[in-house]
Amino acid sequence: MPTDSETGYDPTLGNKFIFVTGGVMSGLGKGITAASTGRLLKNAGFDVTAVKIDPYLNVDAGTMNPYQHGEVYVLKDGGEVDLDLGNYERFLDEDMTFDHNVTTGKTYKHVIEKERAGDYLGKTVQIIPHITDDIKRRVREAAEGTDVCIVEVGGTVGDIEGMPYLEALRQFAHEEDEEDFLLTHVTLVPYSKNGEQKTKPTQHSVKELRSIGLQPDVLVGRCDDHLEPETKEKIALFCDVPTDAVFSNPDVEDIYHVPLMVEEEGLDAYVMDRLNLDAKALPEDERDNTWRKLVTREREGEVDIALVGKYDLEDAYMSVNESLKHAGLAKGVDVNVVWVDSDEMVNADSDGVHRERLESADGIVVPGGFGSRGTEGKIHAIQYAREHGVPFLGLCLGFQMAVVEVARDVLGYEDAHSAEMDPDTTNPVIDILPEQYEVSDMGGTMRLGAHQTDITPGTLAEAVYDATACTERHRHRYEVNPEYFEDFAETPLVFSGRAGNRMEILEYEDHPYFLGTQFHPEFRSRPGRASPPFVGLLEAVMELAGVEGADNGLDKEVTA
Repeated sequence: MPTDSETGYDPTLGNKFIFVTGGVMSGLGKGITAASTGRLLKNAGFDVTAVKIDPYLNVDAGTMNPYQHGEVYVLKDGGEVDLDLGNYERFLDEDMTFDHNVTTGKTYKHVIEKERAGDYLGKTVQIIPHITDDIKRRVREAAEGTDVCIVEVGGTVGDIEGMPYLEALRQFAHEEDEEDFLLTHVTLVPYSKNGEQKTKPTQHSVKELRSIGLQPDVLVGRCDDHLEPETKEKIALFCDVPTDAVFSNPDVEDIYHVPLMVEEEGLDAYVMDRLNLDAKALPEDERDNTWRKLVTREREGEVDIALVGKYDLEDAYMSVNESLKHAGLAKGVDVNVVWVDSDEMVNADSDGVHRERLESADGIVVPGGFGSRGTEGKIHAIQYAREHGVPFLGLCLGFQMAVVEVARDVLGYEDAHSAEMDPDTTNPVIDILPEQYEVSDMGGTMRLGAHQTDITPGTLAEAVYDATACTERHRHRYEVNPEYFEDFAETPLVFSGRAGNRMEILEYEDHPYFLGTQFHPEFRSRPGRASPPFVGLLEAVMELAGVEGADNGLDKEVTA
């Protein structure tokens, strides 16, 4: 099929495609199902990539409230994306780019800009073919050069904003040979009050798909437990798929066990057979089993880490939580993340529960964030960690608030603050980046993506990274004010990592572990390559707590 002369769409790019849709309700775990499928295909020797489609009108996730969509995940090229891209990077151990995230805002913006430039030669610009071709183009370009591309279509089948994507998907299926296209539909199988697994929601969801010309090839049922054989047979009968194409994806304690669960169900074998990949797959005894060994490894002992933030939503700090888990895998210890609400901790009307949680924790993490709410609680947590010798890790805003805390409590600048939080402070120890002075747009304009930091030899930072340089991902508009460098030089606070004249890492002398990073090391942490600052935190915590952990031979990440 030739390239479309009007839209420039080339239908020959890419190889094998797996599309993953969801029905009944959002939040079922489409992303984890997709990532787990990709992990198993990688284990079998295939080069796998992933694309996340988000039907919202935002161009990217950068301006979204974490309460609505969870954390904003930052890619190496600076793309601000949905947290599912983080799961893909962690499960596949591949770095994604902004091209791997397709949004309605991005697609419509591109098509409208082309129309304004006259690229459509006077044609009437419509959803079909212009929007649908642009959607397909983005998917194919992201898939180019790989064996398999897994595409998660965000939202729920039936949502009005998702209709152009499902139409593009229908066209995609028409363009591809049967052995190169597979549609997986993830749906909910709830229990009735008498304990019976109910298939009606799945039936209606598939009916919705079929009404727009899409027939799923694989059905994955999300349920508290494994689907009963009778349940699978009923779903197969009413949804017109083979019984062996219906798979269970029950709840598990750890999402890293999902690949093991669906492998036992035979999902990977069915997918490879359906896509005619069997002959190219590695023999079963030669497949990579590192993931299984990693996530099932024994751990000994446990530690409590206080996560001090203001967003009372686990997804808002997903990468931080996962990085602590990765560090636990590396050190062979269970990590209990204890939520501490930074607002409640300094609230005079509070019952003191959050302060007690902070003071009983073995270590403290203060993550990133924006806005003034909760900052005083974070500063209190940092002061407590510094004065009581509690291992501490500050990330982005946590780094900045550590600077503020030292300015207030060591230098004596009582009103010291960030100019972001208090524009009227007489001691703006954190100030806006010079390149941000004339910036008015909020979306995609921060200092974003991977940047190198030079590390001072002989410092804690060098010991943590085992290197004199690191490359980590950033997302900030403010930095340590250069006018205060000399003042801080008179304190035990040491800036041990720099990017030119920009301070990137801080530490505090004569402390078991006090480290802050302007960057976000959590975005590069992987289950088998834990982030060095998080590993360093756990090492300090374990030493102070007398916890040995299990010797599992996992190395922390030390390369850029």
